[in-house]
Amino acid sequence: MASAPLSSVRTAISELDAKLLELLAQRQQLTNEVARTKIQNQIDVRDPQREEQLLVKLIQEGQKLGLNAHYVTKLFHVIIEDSVLNQQAMLSAQANPSNVTPLNRVAFLGDKGSYSYLATQKYFSRRDGELHEIGCDSFGEIIQKVESNQADYAVLPIENTSSGSINEVYDQLQHTRLSIIGELTHPVKHTLLVAVNTELSKIKVLYAHPQVFSQCSHFLANLTDIEVKPADSTSAAMLIVNELQRDDVAAIGSEAGGKLYGLAAIESNLANQKENHSRFIVVAQNPVEVPLQIPAKTTLVMATTQTPGALVNALMVLKDNDVNMTKLESRPINGNPWEEMFYLDIEGNLQDGKMQQAVKQLEAATRFCKVLGCYPSEEIKPTAVSAVQALNELK
Repeated sequence: MASAPLSSVRTAISELDAKLLELLAQRQQLTNEVARTKIQNQIDVRDPQREEQLLVKLIQEGQKLGLNAHYVTKLFHVIIEDSVLNQQAMLSAQANPSNVTPLNRVAFLGDKGSYSYLATQKYFSRRDGELHEIGCDSFGEIIQKVESNQADYAVLPIENTSSGSINEVYDQLQHTRLSIIGELTHPVKHTLLVAVNTELSKIKVLYAHPQVFSQCSHFLANLTDIEVKPADSTSAAMLIVNELQRDDVAAIGSEAGGKLYGLAAIESNLANQKENHSRFIVVAQNPVEVPLQIPAKTTLVMATTQTPGALVNALMVLKDNDVNMTKLESRPINGNPWEEMFYLDIEGNLQDGKMQQAVKQLEAATRFCKVLGCYPSEEIKPTAVSAVQALNELK
């Protein structure tokens, strides 16, 4: 094999890759069968003990075949995550049959190639029905499309690991009657995109969405004599660069999105944090039912009285009911100076007794409390097994 021509080796690799895809598809079909059994028998989607035993065994078997333990761990973390998300999507569809339609009309910020577009593609790839994309110029327009029944769903970025919360979206949630019905976290890899072959030193004008500029502030701080121009979305920035066809103009966006506009990346990993992710929420006119087998989140908004300890007293309700809060965000109340609304993300399902009790007590402890949505959590925690642990068990 070592003396075989390179083309022959590549052909053999391609054939193996095709077989791997077939095996992964077969595995996915089997996990779908598992999901159907779980639906019938009310079994939780995740079984941490089984996942741990499975991963330990796979690492040990991989070691015997000469495969690096860390490589096997990383590979099967991805496979297990995909399996969990597919099972959750199946259970959600079963619990909400009215949401399974031939066409999903989805509003999002920007056009093809924007980060919201990529997140929309990712989220609805696990849902039945054709995807009809509705690009919008603002968060307000996105919300209006769903409220007026011109779209079934909206995908909205809510926070980023580099730039933090997206306040405009929180403000929109304060005034809409729509419900949060889903979430996803999507990796954001900022690259410098150009329409013609050029160098960074030649760039004089840079287009991007304001959030992107915020997330890449360290990179921008090292540039000189460059004019920064905000665009309504990353796709709008890429479109401008495509139309100008100049060697002194660039956009910041994803490499995948740039290819849709004929742009090439000349610099990558521009974000302040190299592990840069954006969390998106999916909203619709009606709430969804989340089966108890699925890990769930509940988002609510509340306003406390203007008295000492009012917020602390409200948060103690969560502690007393053993409910974990994963996020607390404050936003000013329009027209009420120095008063704020508080947005909370809570790990829990509204069908669960302790969550129902916690919400009821919060309503009593605050002057305003509204559930914005209960939805499946798509933050899949990796199976808690280290390669070192697995190899130690092999000894």
